[in-house]
Amino acid sequence: MATFINEPSRTFNEYLLIPGYSSAECIPANVSLKTPLVKFKKGEQSSITMNIPMVSAIMQAVSNDTLAVALAKEGGVAFIYGAQSIESEAEMVRRTKAYKAGFVQSDSNLSINSTLKDVIALKNKTGHTTVAVTEDGTSNSKLLGIVTSRDYRLSRMTEDTKVSEFMTPFEKLVYGKEGITLSEANDLLWNHKLNALPIISDDGRLAYFVFRKDYDNHKEYKDELLDSSKRYVVGAGINTRDYEQRVPALVEAGADVLCIDSSEGFSEWQKITLGWIKEKYGEDVKVGAGNVVDAEGFRFLADAGADFVKVGIGGGSICITRETKGIGRGQATSVIEVCRERDKYFEQTGVYIPVCSDGGIVYDHHITLALAMGADFVMLGRYFARFDESPSDKVSISGTYYKEYWGEGSARARNWQRYDLGGDKKLSFEEGVDSYVPYAGALKDNVAITLSKIRSTMCNCGSLNLNDFKKDAKLTLVSATSIVEGSAHDVMKKDSSLTRV
Repeated sequence: MATFINEPSRTFNEYLLIPGYSSAECIPANVSLKTPLVKFKKGEQSSITMNIPMVSAIMQAVSNDTLAVALAKEGGVAFIYGAQSIESEAEMVRRTKAYKAGFVQSDSNLSINSTLKDVIALKNKTGHTTVAVTEDGTSNSKLLGIVTSRDYRLSRMTEDTKVSEFMTPFEKLVYGKEGITLSEANDLLWNHKLNALPIISDDGRLAYFVFRKDYDNHKEYKDELLDSSKRYVVGAGINTRDYEQRVPALVEAGADVLCIDSSEGFSEWQKITLGWIKEKYGEDVKVGAGNVVDAEGFRFLADAGADFVKVGIGGGSICITRETKGIGRGQATSVIEVCRERDKYFEQTGVYIPVCSDGGIVYDHHITLALAMGADFVMLGRYFARFDESPSDKVSISGTYYKEYWGEGSARARNWQRYDLGGDKKLSFEEGVDSYVPYAGALKDNVAITLSKIRSTMCNCGSLNLNDFKKDAKLTLVSATSIVEGSAHDVMKKDSSLTRV
């Protein structure tokens, strides 16, 4: 006979935190949000510790290299989406790793035959004001000159003016030779009052740029997450089909951590994939797995070698798995049960395997609740899809801006590897929708607000770090009536369109 769990599974919206004693030192500025990303043994530290408990979802509409850089600057990790060719995913990883090293590969390049019209079009597309003019218009050919906004005046030129007429030619450029240190490159930038310094190979080819803004960014982003070589940390998604080809390419590109992207993780496919990676690379390659919703699923992936475990099925804003297949579980209940099993596993084995809560986040305070329930970090899709840095298009609908956002189980994504159970390479039905989310601006500004809320709430509960918060937090179930009570009620909110009389 089937097993019945007659207690209802709960969502984050059904819980509230009860305030605890706050000492005088319990102020947001003193709160640490550091958290482990991958497993570690008792008495040791995780080989990757994030400065904030946030990672981005492995989704086409969310995680490319642009968002990866922006999130790493804030202290989190993006997982580059895997529903693309192996080569293009590996290239996104390379670009992310190259960015922070200070030596940035140029992605704004033109040839000597290009015109001012081409310069303007490229600037409008990329937002970059520094354009390399190379022999064949690619990023690694012989450098002939550089164009910046100071080199041309639209009022004095026509769109057909050749770049050769207004660029700064190579002979007049200040440049560094490949092999120069970042410190030496920065000295050249400052001494010559430059915004960009090209780095040239021995045969005159453009290798990298070093930008003055990167030096300024380093001072601005106090929590940026760097590897041992001072490069941004980045993750990458894999599947259980082409992992034998994809994993080596991503490892070679520099990915710091991998994660199996699957709708359901309690499967032999994930066990086989984890086993292959660990046999080939040992503990040198870190890989998360999931998703699961109960203790049994966690234990299965832990024993299979997962470095972290993702929790959640059917809770995403664009996920329709529950209504199409009838499987899933309330996110809060799933996180609570899996984290209890995580702690039990730690007591028994001395190995701590971080838990990632994936899905069910509607409001910022739901992140705080997930952490209080035991999650080490949260994975967010809709949250990050709203920002400038996500790869989806921004559209205007009735004068309001939105970003496109679609699920990996939607017909648009066609990510059959994520949902395949060994059958044909197609989606026989959809488990995700195609949608829009309100445009919210820059990642940095929004993440800062979210983190300030988390830190403030932790202070209200008397905790200065996430370990204490998970241990000491008190949570209470709330009724439907108290949920209504917790919002503005029995008043008429002010409307800016109303006029005083």
